[in-house]
Amino acid sequence: MALLFLFNGFNSYWMMHIGVDPAERGKVSEVFRDAAAAGLSVCRTWAFSDGGYQALQVSPGVYDERVFQALDFVVSEAKRYGVRLILTIANNFQDFGGKAQYVQWAKDAGQWVSGEDDFYTNSVVKNYYKNHIKKVLTRYNTITNVVYKDDPTVMAWELINEPRCQVDYSGKTVHAWVEEMAAYTKSIDNKHLLDIGMEGFYGDSMPEKKQYNPGYQVGTDFITSNLLNNIDFATIHAYPDVWLSGQSEADQTAWTQRWMWSHWDDASKILKKPIVFAEFGKSDKDPGFSVTERDNYMSTIYRNVYNFAKSSDGTFGGGLVWQLIAEGMENYYDGYEIILSQNPSTAGLITRQSNVMASLSQLLN
Repeated sequence: MALLFLFNGFNSYWMMHIGVDPAERGKVSEVFRDAAAAGLSVCRTWAFSDGGYQALQVSPGVYDERVFQALDFVVSEAKRYGVRLILTIANNFQDFGGKAQYVQWAKDAGQWVSGEDDFYTNSVVKNYYKNHIKKVLTRYNTITNVVYKDDPTVMAWELINEPRCQVDYSGKTVHAWVEEMAAYTKSIDNKHLLDIGMEGFYGDSMPEKKQYNPGYQVGTDFITSNLLNNIDFATIHAYPDVWLSGQSEADQTAWTQRWMWSHWDDASKILKKPIVFAEFGKSDKDPGFSVTERDNYMSTIYRNVYNFAKSSDGTFGGGLVWQLIAEGMENYYDGYEIILSQNPSTAGLITRQSNVMASLSQLLN
């Protein structure tokens, strides 16, 4: 039941986007190099950019080869530094296109659509998305000469970053979409792991679980969708500084620990699958932010990840901090950025977590 391995990881969503410019590719290499030195062994990054500036998918089924070669480079550099990739195939949000761009494409093609949540139900939109899955999974890497779906550098495919649905809070609409798309993805590649990309919000199937939500739902059902046979591991994200804005630091941290415990408990007892804490971080835009405060928060998360992994034979696979960037990337600052070479205390903390997770992995295997 354990993941292939226990790990400590990171998010760097921007890698393909930066890699389009050959003069900027060194930033991709720098982050992989520094991450590998800190023992980080999994990176989550975007395998989409729909419409707009430097798009991968310029319009439905039309791709910019130059941008695809940037993704080839990201995969080859990950391989070079011994980092496994979680590649995310679409976005809930409008950054880099997202589901709104897919729906707009359908509208431009003469489809009647009422809003961006038609992404989950409109057959034309769903076919656009399936075509993108197929295009990415069957991509022949021009650098490594390996097709993506055959490349062990890829740890997992992720259907969509943080799915949400405003028109159906029960979770049923998103669930039907996940069921269809997970089956389709596995029909092309059943060797790699697959996850949904959920934040962890509970839906209507287990109302008693809603007490763990941060006071609202987003149209997903963590339990039902992650029970699907084609989904190999569950994910959670947590941004208490945004979701519980105005609450004290202590209350936000306590909520995050409950969030982790509840989902770990579900993974162990209900899902019987591994779980990964796929996004967490601490923003320097928060009132009273300090690096010490961030380190303390991350220490708490890391300690919980380790303890849950240890007490359940690896059900809690690892955590992925949001986000690592390279020097000279001010345009990508979102408050959560960490530059390992400039943050020795945080880098030390990350390295220690990598080491204890690696030791635990050896112990349990």
